[in-house]
Amino acid sequence: MNKYTNPSYKNFSFEITHQDKGARCGILQTPHGDVETPSFIFCATKAAIKGLDPQQMRELGTQIILSNTYHLMLQPGSSVIEKMGGLQEFTGWRGPMLTDSGGYQIFSLGHGSVADEIKGKRLKADRKTLLKITEEGAKFKSYTDGKIHFLTPELSMKIQRELGADLIVTLDECTPFNVDKSYTEKSLDMTHRWEKRCLDEFLTNNKDSQALYAVIQGGIYEDLRKKAVDFVNENNFWAHAIGGSLGAEKSQMYDIVSYTASMLCKERPVHLLGIGGVQDIFIGVENGIDTFDCVHPTRLGRHGGALVKPDVEGSKRGQLNLNNAANRENQKPIDENCKCPTCNNYTRGYIHHLLKANELLAFQLLTQHNVYFMNKLMLDIREAIKNGTLDDCKKAYGVAN
Repeated sequence: MNKYTNPSYKNFSFEITHQDKGARCGILQTPHGDVETPSFIFCATKAAIKGLDPQQMRELGTQIILSNTYHLMLQPGSSVIEKMGGLQEFTGWRGPMLTDSGGYQIFSLGHGSVADEIKGKRLKADRKTLLKITEEGAKFKSYTDGKIHFLTPELSMKIQRELGADLIVTLDECTPFNVDKSYTEKSLDMTHRWEKRCLDEFLTNNKDSQALYAVIQGGIYEDLRKKAVDFVNENNFWAHAIGGSLGAEKSQMYDIVSYTASMLCKERPVHLLGIGGVQDIFIGVENGIDTFDCVHPTRLGRHGGALVKPDVEGSKRGQLNLNNAANRENQKPIDENCKCPTCNNYTRGYIHHLLKANELLAFQLLTQHNVYFMNKLMLDIREAIKNGTLDDCKKAYGVAN
């Protein structure tokens, strides 16, 4: 199949190697290595995966990780990371990396996270640190020391350039689903102006070591999503990231993702921001999504949860809670069919003990298992697309066709 290249992004390419209906496998080439897609991007928010080091992540099959512009601009500062050789040298990962723009924090600090929306939660007023959004950018108060900062599209590009990730993202405002259409459209138009400023700044200072993703907003409104898709398709971005509020419930989210993805330029890579449930991934893959990111697998591990297939004993909706007393004397591993180091060496009873004793090893072992599970899931999906057996793969992971 044809390989997608762009003269503005000299050290990048994307080749779709297999297709099965809407799903596709590809090779995303970056200066720090290739990523086989569909792939899951793990969140090293503050330049670290909580509980695991880069070598462990690599041994578990991880191809790419991401870090957060907002957090790293505050601590230790992007200029420090640049002096240390960029994120790959700074962290020891030395593989493909993505950084977001800080725009998601504009949303989450002002309104709450996407997950909070679906769960009907809202941030308390005293936790909101967003001060003001203007045409120029976003004014906010640092959660670390209370200092006032102003993040503009140009500054987001500069910070991400200093951080040095392979894949970077435009600055956007992510609106909550419950705001009216008038505000959503005004916000979308401003986001497009921000993204154009990002693109201009990027192309002026690009050193051929980074590629720029444009975020697609528009809330729950189809005509605004189409407006956003037309904008990104018509501009010289490397790839696309479907973002923003995707609705109040899963079915609405799937409809928005499907509608948006169907109109995107087919040769460019497509990322789905902040979504990582097993069913969500299968739905995304079937709609041509190439990469996903989410904190869920590692966060779940830190709360005593293990990701498993639904046929695993004790599983409830694809998760196993090792805090439960039923595991106290259980001599089985989390999953007898799993080949991860945790399942090869430790019992449920031991992990339950570690959790009750508040030992850090518990969180490491569960995170290790969950990272392996997600990488195995994506490997199985890639193999299923190549073999035309995606429906069987979905069934094995408990997802209805």
